[in-house]
Amino acid sequence: MPDLLLELFSEEIPARMQRKAGEDLKKLVTDALVERGLLYEGAKAFVTPRRLALHVAGLPVRGRDVREERKGPRVGAPEAAIQGFLKAAGLNALDQASIVSDPKKGDSYVAVIEKPGQETIQAIAEIVPAVIRSFPWPKSMRWGEASAAGASLRWVRPLHSILCTFGAETEDTEIVPFEVDRLVSGNVTHGHRFHAPGPITVKRLEDYVASLEKAKVVLDADRRKEIILTDARNLAFAQGLDLVEDEGLLEEVAGLVEWPVVLMGQFEERFLDIPGEAIRATIRANQKCFVLRDPATGALANRFILVSNLMASDGGAAITAGNGRVVRARLSDAAYFWQTDRGPLPDLETFRDSAEKLGLDLAKPLDQRMAKLDKLGVVFHARLGTQGERVQRIAALARELAPIVGADPEKAERAAKLAKADLPTEMVGEFPELQGLMGRKYAELQGEDASVAAAVEEHYKPLGPSDRVPGDPVSVAVALADKLDTLVGFWAIDEKPTGSKDPYALRRAALGVIRLVVENGVRLALLPIVEGRAKPIFRHEHGFSKYNFISHLATLREQALDGEIKADPFSDKERRTIEDAYAKDENAGLETAYDILAGRCAADLLSFFHDRLKVMLRDQGARHDLVDAVLGESASVNDDLLLITRRVAALGRFLDTEDGRNLLAGYKRAANILKAEEKKDGEGAFAGAADLQLIADAGLIEEKALAVALAQATPKAQDSVAAEDYEGAMAALAEIRPAVDAFFDKVTVNDPDPALRANRLKLLNQLRQATRAVADFDRIAG
Repeated sequence: MPDLLLELFSEEIPARMQRKAGEDLKKLVTDALVERGLLYEGAKAFVTPRRLALHVAGLPVRGRDVREERKGPRVGAPEAAIQGFLKAAGLNALDQASIVSDPKKGDSYVAVIEKPGQETIQAIAEIVPAVIRSFPWPKSMRWGEASAAGASLRWVRPLHSILCTFGAETEDTEIVPFEVDRLVSGNVTHGHRFHAPGPITVKRLEDYVASLEKAKVVLDADRRKEIILTDARNLAFAQGLDLVEDEGLLEEVAGLVEWPVVLMGQFEERFLDIPGEAIRATIRANQKCFVLRDPATGALANRFILVSNLMASDGGAAITAGNGRVVRARLSDAAYFWQTDRGPLPDLETFRDSAEKLGLDLAKPLDQRMAKLDKLGVVFHARLGTQGERVQRIAALARELAPIVGADPEKAERAAKLAKADLPTEMVGEFPELQGLMGRKYAELQGEDASVAAAVEEHYKPLGPSDRVPGDPVSVAVALADKLDTLVGFWAIDEKPTGSKDPYALRRAALGVIRLVVENGVRLALLPIVEGRAKPIFRHEHGFSKYNFISHLATLREQALDGEIKADPFSDKERRTIEDAYAKDENAGLETAYDILAGRCAADLLSFFHDRLKVMLRDQGARHDLVDAVLGESASVNDDLLLITRRVAALGRFLDTEDGRNLLAGYKRAANILKAEEKKDGEGAFAGAADLQLIADAGLIEEKALAVALAQATPKAQDSVAAEDYEGAMAALAEIRPAVDAFFDKVTVNDPDPALRANRLKLLNQLRQATRAVADFDRIAG
């Protein structure tokens, strides 16, 4: 079967766009082929700095013929209906239609429309130009004389030629004929820009790949990565060193070269006094080079690996020397930053007020930087204050959280005050990715406690689902304070994530709080913390005054009705509560308003935490419906994430057992019966305990056994939950299971005797209540 080969040859495509561009090209072309009924056996995209290529194998020569029967109006229908049918079906007269008889509906017209399948080469000639014109580059440009016209082609960099051939392996291929902005498709490509820039005529994938290889172009990006990694490892090994591998850098470098040549450079040993992370950031960011380390000590070596796109006649000596000069210049800058950041700042007296406010020691360089950050008034967010104000909030919260997580409150507060101090340093200003890490280095140099220095770096963690969670209690306290301050602040000003948009990374922050709490076994009541932090923000946002408070409330309602604000912040019921409090005491009325706003904010944020917890547990293989079951009706107040996780785990293990599965089935049966009967008798009709005397009089062993089992197991389960012994609670429920099975096997619930029926439904309601002491089984799927 024929194959399609497509290449779009251009100036250099930015490395960061290449992988996605290849995926987009493959998807756009293959989706369009499938839409036309042209199925294929396989497709693969290729990308180099100067070309996007696609190979689609196993295409048919032409699409399938289509035969469609279109039903029309009945015979004798009005002329307008008949003319509409003829036009829609593409017929000229009624004699081109058939008449079909239906015993019920009578005779009606039917048009048989036969469309021959489209030639595949013609379909490709229509698809590819459309794909090129609408290609989703993140950034694109116009070029040349045609760029003056607004409708000219846009591409990531100037597009020079289009290769597009179609044909079977055993036949000569054809050029798929089309034109895009005066670029005519052909069967010619070009090799390496310097080593083989001349034209190369190709037919199909096999000779395309082989011809490019001869012309010093490795088409496959993954193969270029493999060449670079293997050669770099070998060069390092030959010098007795290890390569510091970097997948992101490897991906980028593979997108910068078509013919990778790996070389080794060096710099002076004196630069090794700079922190290794700074050396690596400098060399990586500015020269796209890999660093090497001494396997004996783990320290960086004064060598680096660079990747050239050129086979130089001198073996790369000039290239290596040139890169070495640039690396040395960059490292000289880094050495200056490192030295400057460890020294005192000029004009220290101007930072005295900030230092006193934050309790900083101006004799220490890192404290000076924090005082400078506060003095400069660097804004964190227009509605949430400056970085200095934020650090004060984080420090206060870290001190409050310290006893809960087992940290020293003094150390936690000190670490929080220094956590953002490296932001105005020279090193972090040049390399923002080193924030936190450089703060730790500077903290260690000025003699801070090891836990304090570690927390300065680790308070940003975890940065994602696979990132390490800090375990030092001081780090945990500061990390929680930092993330909770962020979440509460943005929730209070209604800057929450929407859909796929999360500009402040609040989902990541919430997941970070969950992982910090769960993986460190921290019992943390979130609601009072959130409410306590949200209330000052609402006080600042609204600024209610006791002198015009009632009129302010009326103004808020009018603004909501006029669309000036999103919504009235208070419901009618809340307004009555506020006004009643205000009538008794003006200040109490204001505080009630702030309490309501803070409470609503806390409940909404807690719901967000629950949603992120479900996502995390689902990713770990747990059932997300178990979270809803454990939360039950108390979701709005169930704020201990560690306990929720433990209960979910215990419930999951229980439902994996035979007892758990059978009890769930029995519960579902009981719940369905109760739901149906409560519709007849009214909700709550079967509340209360079953009459044991009626059960005894009925004489059914199975009914009595269930009553006894419930009487014994229910208090056990309740006591176990109260003692946070969730395994014990599940074991108590397991004791009920045999009695439930026997009851449904032998006892008729809806007995003709109304008293017996009502009593048995009360017994089932007791079963429902017993399980709800542990979890809401109604919310469990299955």
